Amino acid sequence: MTFSIHSVTQTITSFEGAHALGPFRARQLLERLQSLNDRVARLDARYVHLVWSDQPPSAQLQQQLAALLDYGEPYTGTTEGALVVVTPRLGTVSPWASKATDIAHNCALDVHRIERVVEYRIGLKSGLLGRSQLSAPQLQALAAALHDRMTESVVFARAEASQLFVELAAPGLEQIDVLAGGKAALKHANKAHGLALADDEMDYLVQAFTQLQRNPTDVELMMFAQANSEHCRHKIFNARFTVDGVVQPDTLFGMIRHTHTTHPQHMVVAYSDNASVMEGNTVQRFVAGGDATGGGEAPRSYQASESLQHVLMKVETHNHPTAISPFPGAATGAGGEIRDEGATGRGSRPKAGLTGFSVSKMDLDGVASAYGKPEHIASALQIMVEGPLGGAAFNNEFGRPNLLGYFREYEQTAASSVDTVRRGYHKPIMVAGGLGSIDAKLTHKKQFPAGSLLIQLGGPGMRIGLGGSAASSMATGTNATSLDFDSVQRDNPEMQRRAQEVINHCQALGEANPVLAIHDVGAGGLSNAFPELTHDAGRGARFDLRAVPLDESGMSPREIWCNESQERYVLAIAPDALAQFAAFCARERCPYAVVGVATEERQLSLVDANGPTPVAMPMDVLLGKPPKMHRDVSTVSRQFPPLDLSGTDLQRAAIAVLSHPTVASKRFLITIGDRTVGGLTHRDQMVGPWQVPVADCAVTLADYQGFRGEAMAMGERTPLAVIDAPASGRMAVAEAITNLLAAPITLSRVKLSANWMAACGEAGEDADLYATVRAVGLELCPALGISIPVGKDSLSMRTQWVDPVANETRKVTSPVSLIVSAFATMDDVRGTLTPQLDGQLADTTLVLVDLGRGRNRMGGSILAQTLEQIGDEAPDLDDPQDLVHLVQAINILRASGKVLAYHDRSDGGLFATVCEMAFAGKVGVSLNIDMLVTEGDGISDSRAEYGDSKNWAAQVSARREELTLKALFNEELGVVLQVRSEDRNAVMQVLREHGLSRHSHCIGKTRPVGSTITSGIGEIQVWRDAKAVFNAPVADLHQVWDSVSWKICRLRDNPAGADAEHATKGLASDPGLHVALTYVPEAPALLQSRPRVAVLREQGVNSHVEMAYAFGAAGFDPVDVHMSDLLAGRAALSDFQGLVACGGFSYGDTLGAGIGWARSITFNPALADQFRGFFARGDTFALGVCNGCQMFAELADIIPGAEHWPRFTTNQSARYEARLAMVEVLESPSLFFRGMAGSRLPIAVAHGEGFANFARRGDAGRVAAVMRYTDNHGAATEAYPFNPNGSHGGLTAVTTPDGRFTAMMPHPERVFRNIQLSWTDLDRDRHSPWMQLWHNARRWVG
Repeated sequence: MTFSIHSVTQTITSFEGAHALGPFRARQLLERLQSLNDRVARLDARYVHLVWSDQPPSAQLQQQLAALLDYGEPYTGTTEGALVVVTPRLGTVSPWASKATDIAHNCALDVHRIERVVEYRIGLKSGLLGRSQLSAPQLQALAAALHDRMTESVVFARAEASQLFVELAAPGLEQIDVLAGGKAALKHANKAHGLALADDEMDYLVQAFTQLQRNPTDVELMMFAQANSEHCRHKIFNARFTVDGVVQPDTLFGMIRHTHTTHPQHMVVAYSDNASVMEGNTVQRFVAGGDATGGGEAPRSYQASESLQHVLMKVETHNHPTAISPFPGAATGAGGEIRDEGATGRGSRPKAGLTGFSVSKMDLDGVASAYGKPEHIASALQIMVEGPLGGAAFNNEFGRPNLLGYFREYEQTAASSVDTVRRGYHKPIMVAGGLGSIDAKLTHKKQFPAGSLLIQLGGPGMRIGLGGSAASSMATGTNATSLDFDSVQRDNPEMQRRAQEVINHCQALGEANPVLAIHDVGAGGLSNAFPELTHDAGRGARFDLRAVPLDESGMSPREIWCNESQERYVLAIAPDALAQFAAFCARERCPYAVVGVATEERQLSLVDANGPTPVAMPMDVLLGKPPKMHRDVSTVSRQFPPLDLSGTDLQRAAIAVLSHPTVASKRFLITIGDRTVGGLTHRDQMVGPWQVPVADCAVTLADYQGFRGEAMAMGERTPLAVIDAPASGRMAVAEAITNLLAAPITLSRVKLSANWMAACGEAGEDADLYATVRAVGLELCPALGISIPVGKDSLSMRTQWVDPVANETRKVTSPVSLIVSAFATMDDVRGTLTPQLDGQLADTTLVLVDLGRGRNRMGGSILAQTLEQIGDEAPDLDDPQDLVHLVQAINILRASGKVLAYHDRSDGGLFATVCEMAFAGKVGVSLNIDMLVTEGDGISDSRAEYGDSKNWAAQVSARREELTLKALFNEELGVVLQVRSEDRNAVMQVLREHGLSRHSHCIGKTRPVGSTITSGIGEIQVWRDAKAVFNAPVADLHQVWDSVSWKICRLRDNPAGADAEHATKGLASDPGLHVALTYVPEAPALLQSRPRVAVLREQGVNSHVEMAYAFGAAGFDPVDVHMSDLLAGRAALSDFQGLVACGGFSYGDTLGAGIGWARSITFNPALADQFRGFFARGDTFALGVCNGCQMFAELADIIPGAEHWPRFTTNQSARYEARLAMVEVLESPSLFFRGMAGSRLPIAVAHGEGFANFARRGDAGRVAAVMRYTDNHGAATEAYPFNPNGSHGGLTAVTTPDGRFTAMMPHPERVFRNIQLSWTDLDRDRHSPWMQLWHNARRWVG
């Protein structure tokens, strides 16, 4: 089809593609459509590709494009029925299109852009009088269910999809007539553009532009609104407060800074950059090149050197975008935080991430909340189905392991003595954070001089994310729907990976780093980032609007300058460094543009060659402070009825608590996220041989050689704020520390990030916020000796709307919500404890250290929530020294080897804590709670000592039952330790020496298989008053605990797989992961040379450094080779003896995993000949791992002996799988696996497309298999989740008959040390058995 616009002829050619939906996704959608219209009988969906070129493509180009776009399962559906075409949102360029077009260009195909749409065909039941049809409204209703209107559009004919390519005319610059219209003109603009300007800010602007004697432009107003939004400038945290008529001496931020003022130890950067930086250690740095002579612009060998590397930390929130569109909202939340880390100092490396969510009640059982929600925001269930996928997908594709998180579901009506407030998280909390590393020489940005070049690095600008920072500063539901849509962003992590690689090259040069200063582009877009960059250097700047790279037509000056397109950084470099920087960018294929130049005069100028000047503003008008905010607030003292536990059945309470989403298993959040990429993970969430998600502390390694590292943990107890906001703050801090204490940390090195959320402006909320900040900042943290050097606030945590049925205003208000993330460095990670109970020792005791001092306060607890009650008294940390002493005592016990398992008490109370420990250890536990239900303090006032205790217990059974519930389900601070019974007295003595013994109790024993006491084996028992008051199999309770993950996975993933995995949880017959070796790992004898190996990567590959290290450790010379090096002639495969294609997401897995990478080779004659020649040499070898495996499989036609290899396509679970999986090494000719046949051991798995698919390529009967998945009994399996991809016979690695070329989906390079494995029973000080692969390769070379 062709059409003309503005005299420019476009040719749009369509190429029909594969099925767009797998069978179960099609069924899910069909059921959804049938619920809307019972005449719907069938649904088919296929991809259609639209290619824009200047001229009709030649026959050869059509053939090449058809081959390029041939991926997925061939379409076998109908072409009849009502047609619905779902396109990317008109006026935008999709991430898929960006990457597909990149592939086409790298294949030298002459096209402008490739877009992909989905064509749905809806079949109807036959009518009584013949063929049935849908009316236009009916079709519109079904179409609404088939697309996300935030990111997609709908048309009803394929030809109409050509609107995607319409070249739009750009609107001009707008002037707001302030000189004539005054404040009224600003008010109109404020509403029209969603600026969220306050009255005093409008007064400030009227005065400023009156003095300048001109009208502001719409660009200037948007820029000012973004830069001065609550989201960016934290006006409330910097405000002066009057509380209950008393002028307060401190601002909120002042009280936070007080923690650093009193305890600044071990800090390098606080409050002055995108992330804070704490002292690290001298560690082994491993980079390609990296000396002052360069390296990033050409292939260089990887080298190890000693370097002082500090640790950076940052935690962000992305609440509003996640409420509007959960997947991209959470994805760009993760991406924005990663950019904050990379843009710290003069450039740094993100290392490990965390993600958290708070939502209102989910509709897991099909019963929607009667309270409702605004129509255009996502439901809690939708957020938790789609949001975690977005956050995980960005981390996965960028290449950062996500090792930590939290999830809270909370919504209830809080009726107090004063008012009734609907509490919850209709505006969700989406937390993204993490830690990274930074060279000690690069921790501070330079004050760059005038004349420095101001550069945008990363992706192009698009008409997305416009006004996001202002929208985030508003209550959800109060903004116009169209403006909320405008604030939605799109993610392209593969582009951000490219930009990070450029930053890596720069910072690897140390003091020769060409980057003088760097800032991420986030809220406010370039209009915020560039001014902040220059303002921090004390400079002004002159920018060229038309130098900003764009990917869309028709963008106004305001849209160009203020959009929040992601994956961008701004930075300053010296003019003479431009050539080097440009070479880095060219090698990584990362776009950049010189947009401006720094000036001595502190004036911000944005010129437009196509029209009037959009910005000519003094820096002090933009970033100088408008009148400082003052908040006069009052406390609302709310009293709630005491918790009524009468008639509460213990068994029902246990089930209700274990199955509450806040307590239940979080595996649905965890196994979708890569936790091993980078090869520096020591402790992730999954624990033990059964990989149970109970670890609350993440631990990373500082390098690939030693045992230094970092720990991070989170804490939050937000429902408590409904009763007592300061207590909720203290509990959040304390919980973060009790979680962190699983690692061998010292308090003096602990640093906190505090993320504050509140519904400021609601009755009592500002006063509660102030009281909570004071409790944490002025009191608790100084008492603990720790500081809060980083954080963020989001102070519009309410959702308001008009219910269309009841025609009444409704509101959901979040409680004051403090989310704490704790970070610490350690000299040795090997002391890290987990909750896994040791189920082998015959006699062990559980010890409860109760920091609640026996008070058993139940307010805000999960049990209270399940009973639809609040409670009158919240748990609290009554004496900070208790926590100090706990840290000291645990470290002494850890050092002496007295602690076998460790877990904190939190949501769900002691019962949930012990259950989780039992699940991880698959062992029975017998609890005796007599000491926990003793009235009084149990020593000076123990009423149980009087009279006939058994008769007395019967007389007051109701009271005893209430005390039992409180003992088991109170959520006071505390920890549970497993110790050898023979060490019990020594443990209690240490606790006594630290003042903790009075409220420390031996509460039970494990009941391992083979125990002399058979009662309780395989069960959780609770004993009180000499009888069992609760008794249930561990397996049954594990099933209850797993139920939330099961239900969500059934909705999100393949239901059959979800059912299969749920059935395995708690299975008594499952022996767990194991190591069974048929060989003794050993390195070859003394090596005389280091053969060169090309560590090959394409854009989006992210597992190359750990792979290079493994090759280097085995005696090779690993060389960093980018595909662009081969294309440009900077490297040739003829110079290498070995080749390894690494894991990641080449081109973001567009066109299928590895296919784009492979076709950029096979479609390029010179490259194809080079690879063919390498494979044909008799002295070469090659390894493809994960994405490299997928790519090698697509190159099978040019790899001798690979003709029987399959394609690796989408996992049968239809999801990304990140697991520690059991594999068996098979007898094969593979040089890598020589001598290893018959061995079974765990390995890291992280892929979405690992199914060995022989349908269109290869021969399953003749392929040379190398490795297969087994179940935990050692049998080859196709059963999920033991076989995460579903391949026939468990196949997961293949080789050629001569064994020189091997392709495998799992990741041995991430677990070449035992310390990197989530579970192993081997010596943690040594290399893992997987290191034998590289030793074998080196031995083969000779």
